[in-house]
Amino acid sequence: MDTYDVVVIGAGVIGTSVAFHLSKLGAKKVLVLDRATIGAGTTSQSSGILRTHYSVKENVELARKSWSVFNDFATYLGDEEASCGLVKCGYMIVAAEGDKVAPLRASLEQQMQQGIPLELLDARQAAELMPIARFDDAALIGFEPEAGFADAYLTATSFARAARRGGVKVMENVTVNKLLIENGRVVGVSTSAGDFAASTVVSTQNIWTPELAGWTGQELPVAPERHAVLALECDAAHYTFKMPVFKDLASEGMLYYRSYGGKQMLVSEGVVGEKLNSADTEQGDIPVDYIIDVGTQVAERFPAYETAGIASSWTGVYDVTPDWNPVLGALPGIEGLIVGYGFSGHGFKLSPTVGKVLAQAALGMPTDVSLHPYSIERFASGKLLTGKYGLGAVS
Repeated sequence: MDTYDVVVIGAGVIGTSVAFHLSKLGAKKVLVLDRATIGAGTTSQSSGILRTHYSVKENVELARKSWSVFNDFATYLGDEEASCGLVKCGYMIVAAEGDKVAPLRASLEQQMQQGIPLELLDARQAAELMPIARFDDAALIGFEPEAGFADAYLTATSFARAARRGGVKVMENVTVNKLLIENGRVVGVSTSAGDFAASTVVSTQNIWTPELAGWTGQELPVAPERHAVLALECDAAHYTFKMPVFKDLASEGMLYYRSYGGKQMLVSEGVVGEKLNSADTEQGDIPVDYIIDVGTQVAERFPAYETAGIASSWTGVYDVTPDWNPVLGALPGIEGLIVGYGFSGHGFKLSPTVGKVLAQAALGMPTDVSLHPYSIERFASGKLLTGKYGLGAVS
């Protein structure tokens, strides 16, 4: 049986980040296993938005540290050819009069206290940045100039290449069948390619985390949830790369938007999606009623898009926890098992820092950010990381 210091399950953007950071922190023998190929799971379905705006202050810190990595990605990876596909266009968030104004104001103030570059805009200033939108209902507008979007798949493959260069072995199309556990501690994994010994396992199984629950006999609160994404095309208006990512707390679906291809508009809802009975990365149906409903909301904010057509669409699946925030760190009761799951749509934007702190935890090092708030024990204690805007929005 081949022996490794650490085995990482999952080669999405979180798993590859963990692997890269393990090699960077000095781990000598690291193995990454994935049931498919690098970044081919939910990572490939990501909308790729990068922001530090969160109403949960712990998430702001994870996002802030991650942003510094995305902002100088090639240097961080030590690979001048590495790219995350970063587009720095800023992030704008808007609330109308009502129940979202106070939470947004509190969140913006929290960001400022944490040192995030941030501006408060009036309707005229907002229209200068986003001329295709109307702002006559805006009661509060926040703008984060150091934000934008990037490519999650490109990021994952870049992390994997850097990890391999650091000595990490990556095995694709290998299914993990179970953890090998003796006397309450991990001793390895059993896979479709044989058994591998390891004293530490990091699970980044995402929507497949219920498998881990079965292997360990522990309850791991997480469920797969499907969300639809539309790419709209409008002859009367283009959503250019210079226009910011946009979050509309005033819309019924709390929609988010970004430029897609420099002309099209990528749009999706920021509310609870379609519950699935099991993990599934296959493309789901997007009902006509959904398209009509989202299109109506789009036209209210972007009048020219009343006549827009659908250029493309896809669905993505989130691994959702009860408070829509991840579980990070050691899993109580099983020594040598580190988990990172339940990102609920936030995984990509947090992946550099999450990968580092999970690697630090796996190696028994102090973590750059405290993992205590993200412990699985919070679900029993009631100390949830619930966002101020409601489930499914901006945690």
